[in-house]
Formats: sequence, structure tokens, C-alpha cells
Amino acid sequence: MAYTYTIPWLLVVAELLILVSITESKVLAIIVFGDSTVDAGNNNVYPTILKSNFRPYGRDFAGGRPTGRFSNGRIPPDFISEAFGLKPTVPAYLDPAYNISDFATGVCFASAGTGYDNATSDVLKVIPMWKELEYYKEYQNKLRAYVGKDKANEILSEALYLMSLGTNDFLENYYLSPKRQSQFTVQQYEDFLIGLAGNFIRELYSLGVRKISLTGLPPMGCLPLERTINILGQNKCVEKFNNVALEFNEKLNGLVKRLNKELPGLRLLSTDAYKILDQIIKKPSLYGFDVVGKACCATGKFELSYLCNKLSPFTCSDANKYVFWDAFHPTEKTNHIVVNSFLDKLLANFR
Repeated sequence: MAYTYTIPWLLVVAELLILVSITESKVLAIIVFGDSTVDAGNNNVYPTILKSNFRPYGRDFAGGRPTGRFSNGRIPPDFISEAFGLKPTVPAYLDPAYNISDFATGVCFASAGTGYDNATSDVLKVIPMWKELEYYKEYQNKLRAYVGKDKANEILSEALYLMSLGTNDFLENYYLSPKRQSQFTVQQYEDFLIGLAGNFIRELYSLGVRKISLTGLPPMGCLPLERTINILGQNKCVEKFNNVALEFNEKLNGLVKRLNKELPGLRLLSTDAYKILDQIIKKPSLYGFDVVGKACCATGKFELSYLCNKLSPFTCSDANKYVFWDAFHPTEKTNHIVVNSFLDKLLANFR
């Protein structure tokens, strides 16, 4: 008789444990740090030339609005937010059209052109990572005032934090800066950035952050701008840059393992955008793309920001046929495919 009752009881306990697990891991907000891969429009109100709050940017966004996202439509955090049952877009913290009521379920602090290295943000006078962190601290206080301390702390600890940056550190800073090249070999610079990334995550942890998705570098040697510059290489991908990206990503993976051991309760996950983008670039037709070597906007060879504007007669009519929207950034379709490649991993780890 005892055996008869043991099985149902174990099932009840198992179901309760699952329910507790789901409750404990529910994502209440998406909070974003990084560069143009995830910037929802913070640069719009910042004194920098790196902006995208004008057409044709955003032409496939809801309402055809240029929001400051560096794409024809949505960017990765938008798709991730929607997948977790939250809003279909994550608003920019500095966008005056939004306030704390909008930010309670998601907010973006990212700034196009920034990097782990403060010297990177100086290149185009954008928001450095330390300032993104200051804005986050300000947001914490506003959220506590809006929903109360306990609810705010619950949102902040149960939120999923997205970090995506690093490309600018190499392409806009290291390889263009005699200063950094005189200080570091490329491998030493990678290590320098890994140290900065670790310090940033530790700072987030000290502020109560527990769930982080950290995205590494894409095959940055295949960005249309880099291919255009690579004249001697017949405008093929710059393999030197791709190799650096792979090397850096391996070091990021090592950092993730170390920090998960070092910081109790931290759930830091590495998400790989390199592999899927590499596959798309090598076999675009498998993903429904026709054009990979140049972007949709203008001539597609070097234009981004103000050079990608509505005056260009060369901008493509159907961005879904292109892997890249401008010379540095993917189309909405590519962004969606990239997110889908690691979405199951995110949902399994954080939902």
C-alpha cells in the first residue's frame, strides 16, 4: 500500500519543484548594455555624428519610424523581449518619448560606437560603458520610486541583462589607433578588453544583477565596409579580423566560466552570434538571401549613419534579400535569424 501512495506523492513534489523553478527564473524585464548591435536610439540625443534616427533607417519598423536603431527594423533585444512574453520592442533610456512606466519591463542603455575600452567611445564621442552603468544606477532609483523598493528589487534581480559589444574596440579603435597598437599586441589588447568586461560584470553583480547573456564578436572581417576596404584581397572577407573575433570569443567563454564560479548565484551565459552569421555569409541562399557582399542602403559598400540617407537613389527596395542593412549592420531579417539561433538556449536557461 505504501508503494501506491509513494509515486503520486513524488510526482506532486516534482511538479511543485518545477513550478518553484519557473517562478524563480521568470524574466520580468530585458535590460540592455552595449553598442550599435543593440542600441535602440540613445545616440539620438547625444552629441555624436553616429546616429540613425532618419530614413531610410527604420523603414520596416512599426509605423515606418526611424528610431535610432541601426537597421531597417528591429534589433536583437526586441526579438528577445518578445520571446520572453514582454514588449515587442525595448525602448532607449534617453528617448524623451518614454518614461519609467515604459522602462519597467525593459530598457536599453546601449550606445552605437562604444566599446569595452573608454578610448573607443572617445573616437566618435558616444556613451562610454561607465556612463551606461551610471544611467542604470539612475534607472534603479527611478524604478524603486515608481513601483516601490521590493517590487523594483524583484524586477532588477529577475531581469535578463543583455551585453553585446566589442567590434568597435578593434575596428574603430585598435586597428586605427597608433596609441593602442604601441601599447598592446592584438592578443594583449584582447586580454585588456576581457579584463574590462569582467570588471563591468562584477560591477553589475554588485548592483544585484544575476542573469546575463553576453554576446561575443561577429565575423567582423565580413562586414561590407571591411570588404570594400580590402581591395588587395579582391573585396573578400578580411580573415585576420575574423580570426581575432574567434580568438576573442574563446577568451570571453573562459571569462564566463570563471565568473560563474567566482560569483555565487550569477547565471552568466555566452551567446554565439559568430557561427550563425558565418553560415549565412558563406551560404546566404540557404537563409533566403541574395546579396551578402554589400549592404542594402545606398551603394552598400561604405555607407552608414548620415551617409545612409533617403537621398541615395541606390538603396535596395527589398531589405529581406540582403544580409546587411548598411555597411556595418545587419538587416532586421538577419537579426531575427541570429536571435533564433540561440533563443532556445536563452529560454532554457532563464525562463
